[in-house]
Formats: sequence, C-alpha cells, structure tokens
Amino acid sequence: MAEFLSSLSRRARGILPKKWRSEAPLVPVVRLAGPIGMTTPFARSLSLAGVAQALDKAFGMKEAPAVALIINSPGGSPVQSHLIFRRIRALAEEKEKHVFAFVEDAAASGGYMIACAADEIFADPCSIVGSIGVVTAGFGFDKAIEKLGIERRVYTAGERKVTLDPFRPAQPEDVERLDALLKELHTVFADLVRARRGDALAEDDAALFSGEFWLGTQAVGLGLVDGLGDVRGILKARYGTDVKLKLVPASSGFLLRRASGFSGALAREATLGAAAAVEERAMWSRLGL
Repeated sequence: MAEFLSSLSRRARGILPKKWRSEAPLVPVVRLAGPIGMTTPFARSLSLAGVAQALDKAFGMKEAPAVALIINSPGGSPVQSHLIFRRIRALAEEKEKHVFAFVEDAAASGGYMIACAADEIFADPCSIVGSIGVVTAGFGFDKAIEKLGIERRVYTAGERKVTLDPFRPAQPEDVERLDALLKELHTVFADLVRARRGDALAEDDAALFSGEFWLGTQAVGLGLVDGLGDVRGILKARYGTDVKLKLVPASSGFLLRRASGFSGALAREATLGAAAAVEERAMWSRLGL
C-alpha cells in the first residue's frame, strides 16, 4: 500500500500545476576524490581552488536541506585539507545546511580531516578510515654523490637555508626541528577531530591518534564514523524514496593542452606528472589499496 501511494503521489506531481506541486527534496552531491594538494597538469588532485566553485554551487541551492560529500582520498597536503575543511564549514553555517560525508575506498589522513567537516559521516564496511597522523619522507644522497666523486657547492645567506639538505648527512638539529613541526601539525589535526566528533569518539586517544587506520566496521565502534551505508541508501532513508540527488562536478585539476609535440617545458611537466602518479600510487598502497 505504501509503495502504491508513493507511486500515485509521483504521478500527481506530474499532472498538477508547478505551483501546486509538492516537490521531492533535492540534495546536491560533491565528489572529492584523489590525493590532496599534489597538483600538476597531468595529475588529478584535490585543492581548494579546484573544489571551491562546486562547493559554492552546491551550498547555494536554496531548496536543498543538505549537501552530500562523497570522499575518496588517501590524504596529502595538510594545508589544502584544512582549507577545504574550513570552506565547507563556513558554507554550511552561512547557508544553514546539514552536511553528510560518504566514504568510498578511503578517507584517510587529510581525507578524514575533510570528512570531519560533515555533521554525519558514513562509510562502506570495507572503507579505510583514520590515519590521523602526519608524515614526511625523503631520500639521502650524500653517500651516492661521494661514491660518484661529485663535489657539491652550495652558497647561502642564512645558516638554516640548507636544513634537511638531501645531499649532506642528516643533522641532529634538523631532525629535531622537523620532529617539533610534525608534532605541532599532529596536535592541530587531533584537536580538529576531537572538536568535530566530540563525545562520539572512543576514549582510547592513544590508538585513535596514532596514525593507525581501520575498516568502516571498526570505525563505527571507535566513533570515527556515524554509521555504515552509501549516499543513495542513507539519503533515501532520511528524506524519503523520492529524494533527488544532483551531482555537482568539481574540477579534476587536469589541464587539457593541445600541442603538436612536446616542448621542453611540456616534457618537464609530463615528468612531474609521472612522478606525482608514482607518489599517488604509494599513498594508496600504504593503505593496502
């Protein structure tokens, strides 16, 4: 009977004049996918510049009771993650919209920071969630250039300008300074999660903020997400089976260039893009994806 009445209601809306119709709820959907802040002309990434227009459009839909974010990111730049987080919160408060986040493969590290901009977070049972930590990595080439007989000459004004130089042995004071910066970033991240998730979080802070990540099923028990489900299922349950989802596409960060051949500059960009692709693959692999 309920299904019959729902069908009858849909048909009636098509017959009645528009001003008399009871329109189904509309929820705009913004997809936020890829590593964060790794922008090159040949690599997809997330940045505030790339998603701001889509977010403005989604939150600007007056008839929409909420905005849904589909998140699929292994993380990346803490700055871009925080900028996107802040823009979402600012728009949500300004436009008085409820925000849902739906995790696909992963909302890890900066991806989870962005998810925390939502009022409710949902994940697939097999999603990867968490990785609330900060990491930096590099290589040391000092022994390699010594073996090759290469003499490196560096001239600076400012005694700290060669901090963490990969072509000289690691200096204890450099490592100590970097460690302090990473700890400060970690504190900012952890405080943001605590502020947004509040009493929903499990009490074991040491595990939650260790950089570890969990499956969606585990994340529910830890309070990192509010439940399991996908965007269509959750929104239909919340706003009715007639709810309309409208995808608002964000810029992918990919620049389409037309050229008869590769110039030197374009070839360099292609090389950077390949390097970014390798780094992106490594970020996903870290999560077992």
